[in-house]
Amino acid sequence: MPRPAKVPAAEQVLAILGHLARQAGPLPAAAIARDLDLPRSTAYQLLGALVDQGFVVHLSDERRYGLGVAAYELATGYARQAPLQRVARVPLARLVDVTAHTAHLAVLHGREAVYVIEERAPGRPPLVTDVGVRLPAHLTASGRAMLAALPAAQVRALFPQPDAFVTRHDEGPRSLSALRRLLAETRRCGHAVEEGEVTPGFVSIATAVLDHTRHPVAAVAVTVPRSELNAQLHETVLAEVGRTARAIAARISARSPT
Repeated sequence: MPRPAKVPAAEQVLAILGHLARQAGPLPAAAIARDLDLPRSTAYQLLGALVDQGFVVHLSDERRYGLGVAAYELATGYARQAPLQRVARVPLARLVDVTAHTAHLAVLHGREAVYVIEERAPGRPPLVTDVGVRLPAHLTASGRAMLAALPAAQVRALFPQPDAFVTRHDEGPRSLSALRRLLAETRRCGHAVEEGEVTPGFVSIATAVLDHTRHPVAAVAVTVPRSELNAQLHETVLAEVGRTARAIAARISARSPT
């Protein structure tokens, strides 16, 4: 099937919506134009069209633009249809079959990792990462994998004050500088690890699921009892978590995994 021709205006509109969705708050038009490398006149025209259709709202008192009600309707429609869960279920089940340990898929919501799928391995005990559970993103392997793929400014906006760094067992980063060091190590390794910070005695290994813009839409993780994690199992889990994340990303973008 031939690749469809590009539609620059449509791509620019989608870029604006995606950019606004990734921000902590509304933005001035000039900042949107700068961040997306758009002519200011083009940015204003596209924002005006999006305002007319309800996808963007213009906050005139603040001279900023944010997402509108129509964008919310898209998000709720996405939640109802649950496409991420649909595309991830089979790869996640395969991951459990190969590793013989429980796997889960999480998404980032503010400073929290929200668990949307848990595939429990046969004979394994239930974990805290059940469907619908929210945990501090900076403490979990899944959250760290996603945070490491975000721009530094967005991480800073999510963790503006020391009180944002809550702990569960008196473990984990307690400052933005400590979190930055942890995320830098995650980017260097290509995966995130959490050991005992969520549940003592368990280790989680996670990799982010990246869309075509390299934005983290989710993270795949496997949790293993620390007493069972030998070198061979560690390598297997690491390889299979990465393979599963790439497979889910390929399903989302309808491209072949690499």
